[in-house]
Amino acid sequence: MTGTVIRTLSASDAHLFDAHPDPLGAREGHRRTTFRPDWKRVALRDGEVVARGAWWGGPDDAEPVNINWFDVAEGEEEAGAELLRSAPWQVELEINLPGDWRERTDRRTAAEARFAAARAAGYELLVERFLYRWTPEHGLPERPGRLRFHAEPDDTVFLDALRRIHSATLDAHALRAVAEGGVDQAAQEELDFFHWCPSPREWWQTAHTPDGDLAGIHIPAHNPSGPIIGFIGVLPEHRGHGYAYDLLAECTHTLVEQGAESITGATDRTNHPMAANFTKAGFPVVRERINFHPTGRTA
Repeated sequence: MTGTVIRTLSASDAHLFDAHPDPLGAREGHRRTTFRPDWKRVALRDGEVVARGAWWGGPDDAEPVNINWFDVAEGEEEAGAELLRSAPWQVELEINLPGDWRERTDRRTAAEARFAAARAAGYELLVERFLYRWTPEHGLPERPGRLRFHAEPDDTVFLDALRRIHSATLDAHALRAVAEGGVDQAAQEELDFFHWCPSPREWWQTAHTPDGDLAGIHIPAHNPSGPIIGFIGVLPEHRGHGYAYDLLAECTHTLVEQGAESITGATDRTNHPMAANFTKAGFPVVRERINFHPTGRTA
């Protein structure tokens, strides 16, 4: 048995990425995702692919924003770890899994091999998330009609709302940003992401009570793979009224009015209120996502 050879692919040898089993159905989960050949890397042993990773970003990004696909053959956790360690980009790792991966022994074993490789490469678990997809057969969620929605062109309104929302949040990514740089950093990271999305800025909306108080915001968006529920946030002083559902329903309607034929969304497994809202709005769980981050960042 020879040592591990790490290879960055190109258009001419991109086929090597497909020369590996797919026990967790990643290919189906990424059927709308476009990967650049030179952001794909494989680990070879005796000429066979034993680990692979696909880094991903927007079409105009100079560097990837995350690792979107990561596979490891049985017993090749160290090869997978070396694939991650040797990469020129140290970015967040997303491991997308079928919803039944905990119940099926074969899938759980495959998932845990990826987790072990990530930890060996210096990555730590950040959060486990539900991934949702709405399609027309689920029907449009009813608009409760309790809030008044308005387009708002002033970014400072959204930035201030995001600061207030993230002052008391359940979202693990926002909590990490708050730990690193306070609510200002968490709010700015969200705003930067919305601007990074290729969807129109005009879609962003504020939500007000009939008395005119700002209750929350919602961001219908497209990422490079398609329509998404970009952000749902209720201001702390207006929580407890179920307004997150109102925001989610409006966000869904807005995207459909703009031509969306399917809509994806996500929330942390521990965010039980938001998970319940997705279910109520007709968004079934289609996969799960386990997020790891490089330990060079503060959790």
